[in-house]
Amino acid sequence: MAALKLVAASVPPVEDPIVIDVMVEAEGWSAVPEAEAICLRAARAALAACGDAVPEPCEVAITLTDDARIRVLNREWRSKDKATNVLSFPQPDLPDDVDAPQPLGDIIVALETLSGEARAEDKTAGHHLAHLVVHGTLHLLGYDHMTETEAEEMEALERRILAGLGIDDPYALPQD
Repeated sequence: MAALKLVAASVPPVEDPIVIDVMVEAEGWSAVPEAEAICLRAARAALAACGDAVPEPCEVAITLTDDARIRVLNREWRSKDKATNVLSFPQPDLPDDVDAPQPLGDIIVALETLSGEARAEDKTAGHHLAHLVVHGTLHLLGYDHMTETEAEEMEALERRILAGLGIDDPYALPQD
């Protein structure tokens, strides 16, 4: 009788239809514990909250930079010669005949501005980072705050997403 030969079958990993890349471009981000993990959780939570509005497969790029770099980007793309906390650069939709993940766009976060705002608002840098990444991700999905109605809708969604991450309402007025 022939001996049975057991062959270990491996199941190929299921590829995640949402790819989020986080790049640390500037020194100092180590002062924000688990910055990359915070970015990943916040972006995934924002994408999950938007459900059917998120094309799959898709990609998001998040860059953690400094005030000097974001000031250059803000000047070049928005004609504002100053640092800001976060910039979002949505990408146009790919044509239907292109078989590739849809790049949703890029989110750029500046360390010094984030840190200063977090201190001024008595928040942890990690919670403020999560808020900025959620905010930036929503911009990539077409949300805006140019009108009062748009701002109310976007802020309500941000509050809900952040609450799901265990983060307090970033728009709440400080209690005296």
